[in-house]
Amino acid sequence: MTVQDKRATSVLSEIMSDHVFWRSLRQDLHAHPELGFEETRTSEIVAKLLAEDGIAVHRGLGGTGVVGTLKAGDGNRAIGLRADMDALAMPETADRPYKSTVEGKMHACGHDGHTVMLLAAARYLARTKDFSGTVHFIFQPAEEGRGGAKKMVEDGLFKLFPCDAVYGLHNMPGLAVDEMAVVEGPQLASSDSWRVTFRGTGTHGAKPHLGRDPVTASGHFIAALQTIVGRVVDPLQPAVVSACSVEAGDPNALNVIPDIVKIGGTARAYSPETRDQLEEEIGRLAHGMAASFGIEADYRFIRRIPPVVNATEPTQTALQAAETVFGEKVRTAFPPSTAGDDFAFFGHEVPGCYVWLGNGPAVDGALHHNTAYDFNDDAIGYGAAYWVRLTETELPVKTA
Repeated sequence: MTVQDKRATSVLSEIMSDHVFWRSLRQDLHAHPELGFEETRTSEIVAKLLAEDGIAVHRGLGGTGVVGTLKAGDGNRAIGLRADMDALAMPETADRPYKSTVEGKMHACGHDGHTVMLLAAARYLARTKDFSGTVHFIFQPAEEGRGGAKKMVEDGLFKLFPCDAVYGLHNMPGLAVDEMAVVEGPQLASSDSWRVTFRGTGTHGAKPHLGRDPVTASGHFIAALQTIVGRVVDPLQPAVVSACSVEAGDPNALNVIPDIVKIGGTARAYSPETRDQLEEEIGRLAHGMAASFGIEADYRFIRRIPPVVNATEPTQTALQAAETVFGEKVRTAFPPSTAGDDFAFFGHEVPGCYVWLGNGPAVDGALHHNTAYDFNDDAIGYGAAYWVRLTETELPVKTA
């Protein structure tokens, strides 16, 4: 165990004294996964535990979202600490005692652990109140692509609960549980979707000259997509364009060239300029390819989640807090992820910082969104201790 200061040692020790309870709760949540905007059982548990610790509870933001508010001292600053609660629509294949009891649903990204870590921190802070100001514990629904953070903001999250800074945390397989990465700047890419429909003229597969073939056009388009990243986007600006879905024809009619081909995919970037460029260039290729084959193209670019970019001041505060808990095992250089997280909507409203907490080895390839993935219960104490020290660092008690 690497802990730098006595205060952090005390916090971690106190939280770990209840480790059996928190581990049991985490495994219970794992066994009862709920998808985005369906987290009724989870939110009931969260609200009940917060209330039992004397924390004011507000429910209903984003549908199933829960916000707990705790005040101490006479400080006038307020911060938000966010944990996501939802699971994924996928089966769990690993055999464990607390395996998902719901067919086709599992906690494959560790949100069960995120929820428990923030609850553990909330309990500790409610009992000690060794801070001066206001902390809002934000339990967010529907992070996995269903827009929970955006919905909470639209429902008035920061109007009802004003914050001077907002913080997020995500587990990271491959880092040890006593490691944390705190890095300023881009952490996660924008996550946008695009759809292209090529409309040609169907005909007999043996007589292609009598129609206008959208299948051949779509093949050229898919191959040409990679020229956007390779030849259009600045090589120093990371970007991803992937075609992930193709619908065309009927496998039982292999002598028919169809009228329509539908293609869909994802686009990722870290800067607004590159994001705009991807939207423009995918459309340019689609319309240009259609014109060259004498067919038509419909194009839509759906902006879903902006990039997560850590602001300077919250990142410095997070780093200071992390160093008290993790000491020399805090990483200040860590590669950004091309995955997305709608914490970005919080960071767009309020200066924010999003950190990575170790989840231990990626055993048997069990990374995020893998059917064998599991959150590491040994990380609960470290994550909760970080939340506590972050709150005490951001909202210090004034000394005479």
